[in-house]
Amino acid sequence: MFDLFRSRDKAVRILLGGLLLMVAFSMLIYLIPGAGMPTTGNKAEVVAEIGKDTLTTQEVQQIIQDKVRSRQVPPEMMQFLVPQIIDQAIADRALVYEAKRMGFEVSDADVAYTIRSIPSLASLPPDQYRNTVESMGQTVPQFEANVRNNAYALRLQDLALAGVVVTPQEVEQEFNHVNEKIKLDYISFDPAKMKNDVKPTPQDLQTYFTHMKNTFNVPETRTFGLVVIDPDRVAATMDVSDTALHQYYDSHRDQFRTPERVKVRHILLMTQGKPKADVDKLKAKADDLLKQIKGGADFADLAKKNSDDPGSKGTGGELGWIVRGQTVKNFENTAFSLKPGEISPVITTEYGFHILQLEEKQDARLQSFDEVKPQLLAEIKKGGLNDRVQNLADQARAEIAKAPANAEQIANKLGLTYVKVDKARSGAPLPIVGGDKAVSDTVFSAKKGEVTPVMQAGNRLAIAVIDQITPPRPAEFSEVEAQVRDGYINSEVAKLVTDKSKEAADMLKSNGGDLKAVAKKFGLEVKTTDFFNRQGAAEGIGSASYFTDFFSKPAGTVIGAVNVGTQTVVAKVADKQAPDPAKLAQERQRIVLELKDKKTSERNQLFQDSIMSKLTAEHKIKIHKDVINRIVQSFRT
Repeated sequence: MFDLFRSRDKAVRILLGGLLLMVAFSMLIYLIPGAGMPTTGNKAEVVAEIGKDTLTTQEVQQIIQDKVRSRQVPPEMMQFLVPQIIDQAIADRALVYEAKRMGFEVSDADVAYTIRSIPSLASLPPDQYRNTVESMGQTVPQFEANVRNNAYALRLQDLALAGVVVTPQEVEQEFNHVNEKIKLDYISFDPAKMKNDVKPTPQDLQTYFTHMKNTFNVPETRTFGLVVIDPDRVAATMDVSDTALHQYYDSHRDQFRTPERVKVRHILLMTQGKPKADVDKLKAKADDLLKQIKGGADFADLAKKNSDDPGSKGTGGELGWIVRGQTVKNFENTAFSLKPGEISPVITTEYGFHILQLEEKQDARLQSFDEVKPQLLAEIKKGGLNDRVQNLADQARAEIAKAPANAEQIANKLGLTYVKVDKARSGAPLPIVGGDKAVSDTVFSAKKGEVTPVMQAGNRLAIAVIDQITPPRPAEFSEVEAQVRDGYINSEVAKLVTDKSKEAADMLKSNGGDLKAVAKKFGLEVKTTDFFNRQGAAEGIGSASYFTDFFSKPAGTVIGAVNVGTQTVVAKVADKQAPDPAKLAQERQRIVLELKDKKTSERNQLFQDSIMSKLTAEHKIKIHKDVINRIVQSFRT
């Protein structure tokens, strides 16, 4: 609640122009050679030739970097998306080429008009315009060429998309498709409830183990020494002299100056958004509370019972220390005019009526050395801690590499932590460093007797000395008996579910859809869902996508056995609910826009494909697959 009456700026500046600029032209960075990236002297390979234009590996790398930097695509996904990114870059170039070949023209006036329509560039003087463009990684000529090329591509696409029409029949069909609903009667075969029906004998388990023996293995384990460099432990051993502390204090005095401040508590009676009649009553209440305080009533108790500030009323109105500029003006002026222990009159702010009590007041001052000594010590240690930790890690790694058998003694000498890890499995959490995947991968890729490089594990560093590697092997029955039992039971339950659900579905089809009779035979309960549409979910079952085909079927249709998540259901369509025609009018515009967007996307893709096919057939496009394969492979490795 304290934030509620902190000072506000009268005007809020909205800085969206730059963002709009980046969104509007992010697709253009690769439409001309070298755009959006610094030029280098390196000769790039050609990915594709479009007429006399080329797309180079350098440009492709820049496109990919831009997508990762703008977080359009996570880095780990790039290996799968690189081929599509390259295809789109070639298609964009092809559209520009075809538009020019067909005689479309984009004048300098067209380019200027487009640039002036961008709010962040509209009224900039030449030097600021150049700086803004260059901040995007482009020169002004490159940027303006991008704008021109984008205009060429858009004119060609506009021609192809001009005939996109959504008919009233399509709107009505889509409205019905989205809004028609069904409800289901169903019975459910839950594997979890059938496990008790399976009673395996020792022979059953032994037979299952023999048949599935290749699936039961003891994974590779490793025994190793782990040396951990913990920054907290290192910091505790760092010694800083008083001389160093005084030197730091003297050179950073401004950092330890505190402005004038007051410690205050208050009672707030909120008036914001309340009618005048209530405001008058609240003023009378505030006057009465002030009278009680001056008569000896406890300020904190009255604040707990009466204040409308939820952030401070629980602590008796306590706000703690505040400085100038932290609260609205009238509150600030009153707080800083009071003397310690003094009670203010009822004051008014934008939020309501306040009564203040000043608890303490401190003038602006320089904190003494003794006051800030703990802070000084922490800051100095923090400043040198990273170097100290890294130096210790490097020293430990160098010494251990010379004498791996002495890793524990070396760790103890340097004040580091040593842990013996016995028979660890890949991916399992390790002592102190936890389940860090990078550490596990490094440890399990090292050879016996090898000392790993220094590894980062959260805020700690670690070094491992591999003592023993036990290779994976087929498991003995006694080692995996519990897993064998679980595997056997799960496989038998799956068979039971399949057999019983099929039998139930066949019975339902043959008895005229009498689901109650089927349920009775199998000891199950008939359940009924609420009505749901294609985008919804069948209550108690799962996504409506499992039943898409049955929205067009009449009530009474037997669905049969359907695997949904962990259960298998046998169901029938219990009822159907047609859409309300009265709602079509209010949804019409949304449906028209969605259908038009869908048609536009489909036609645009067909149009691009046709341009690519045409230019390829005319030998105007030449794609270098070997270069693309090398780019893709570089991301996979």
